[in-house]
Amino acid sequence: MAKKIKKEIPQINKELEGFSIDINEFGEIITNYKIDKLNDFLNENVEDRKLEEGKKNTK
Repeated sequence: MAKKIKKEIPQINKELEGFSIDINEFGEIITNYKIDKLNDFLNENVEDRKLEEGKKNTK
């Protein structure tokens, strides 16, 4: 018997409501948002750890 996989809907930011991302059989990423729009959202809401580590090392 095959295991049944439950597809849970994760909690997401309200700006990304309706966002969907899947990987097809060829390994390609399929999404319903344009990459530029997603990158803009990430730039506004996520801090880059590498940049912060660089700031700490220069002090």
